[in-house]
Amino acid sequence: MSKLSHAQWSSRLTFILAATGSAVGLGNIWKFPYMVGDSGGAAFVLVYLLCIALVGLPVLVAEWLIGRRGQNNPANAMSDLAKSVGQPRIWMIVGISGILGAFLILSFYSVIGGWSLYYTLSSVTGAFSGQDADGIGALFNGMLGNPGLLLLGHSVFMLLVIGIVARGVTKGLEGAVRTLMPALGVLLLVLVGYGMTTGHFGEALGFMFNPDFGALNGGVVLAAMGQAFFTLSLGMGIMMAYGSYLGKEVNLLKTARTVIILDTVVALVAGLAIFPIVFANGLDLDSGPGLIFVTLPLAFGNMGGGVILGLMFFLLLTFAALTSAISLLEPVVEFVEERTPLSRVGSTLVAGVATWVLGVAALLAFNVWSDVLILGFNVFDFLDVLTSKYLLPLTGLMAIIFVAWVLDREGVRQELGLGDTGAKVWTLVSRFIAPLGVIVVFISSL
Repeated sequence: MSKLSHAQWSSRLTFILAATGSAVGLGNIWKFPYMVGDSGGAAFVLVYLLCIALVGLPVLVAEWLIGRRGQNNPANAMSDLAKSVGQPRIWMIVGISGILGAFLILSFYSVIGGWSLYYTLSSVTGAFSGQDADGIGALFNGMLGNPGLLLLGHSVFMLLVIGIVARGVTKGLEGAVRTLMPALGVLLLVLVGYGMTTGHFGEALGFMFNPDFGALNGGVVLAAMGQAFFTLSLGMGIMMAYGSYLGKEVNLLKTARTVIILDTVVALVAGLAIFPIVFANGLDLDSGPGLIFVTLPLAFGNMGGGVILGLMFFLLLTFAALTSAISLLEPVVEFVEERTPLSRVGSTLVAGVATWVLGVAALLAFNVWSDVLILGFNVFDFLDVLTSKYLLPLTGLMAIIFVAWVLDREGVRQELGLGDTGAKVWTLVSRFIAPLGVIVVFISSL
């Protein structure tokens, strides 16, 4: 096992903020609230919480445990831990897969972060004001068709991410989440406060929290299980990297429970911020990502105080994107820093520039490279499919199998602070239920 060779989180609270910031991303602001409303309201939430307890939480704890025990980047941690229990170092492939997944995801995630920056600026300049649906649609399509504009947004967003991560764990990651997470919370609450004034807040509450068990079916359960896995940034090397900065005094199970609760609350509150505006303006609920960049700007452009509300909403979106993006870059930087002679700053520059270059290919998929296909997908969609359908589920699956079946059971039990009953429950969930759940997610996504 490696010695402590890098920084540690200054407190459990900071670690919780960082892990929650990683989990809270663009998907929380729209996808999860919509899934709740469209799939049975409170009934879906109950199924989701059950799935996250049986699938998400065990995998999250497993990744933290690997990182904390290994005190190293995900690849080295897996290699060292495997060697310590007499297993081949080939297990390091699990860590490498997670790091690769984070690298690939950030390359196209940064492009969307650039969209958010552009829309934040557009809301300030009043670009949405008085526009009809065609005008807003033309704004969005014009952005996608302009490689120079997309490149600028992607570049500025990556510069922000690189600047934060280069400062290290204490000054960079901790400083960012201590600022961004409270700001995100304040913006959400202000938007919810506005939603209460629209006259449609009750409708939004009913849409999201009225249990409709008749809406539950196999597809909804699979969707809940998939969301439970992906919302926690699992299978990306992030939680292994974050775990490597974690002290022995932190109770992993209790901390995981706190992060899951915060992540879920943020997603639900986001729905209470968005849906009153949607209902008040008679907008289309079933518009997916288009709701963020087409439908809501239409509402902001034609309501009193829309400039301020639009600015706050896209700032919220940008903050959520940033907290996730810095966590995506971290495992890549940690790997480079610990496997090369480069300093923290040098490692961040190498990892960040490499990510930026791949992101350029992703953004060109919307315009000049729209005809360039990989297995039938443009570059942007190929990166999305490769990571979400293959790399992430397989990495998460192997991580939980490693902790549950390869590491010494007694050592894991002691590290998690489990009694006899708790140990039996953990064994059942980590050895059988969670792996089966991830396998179901993997197969259903195909």
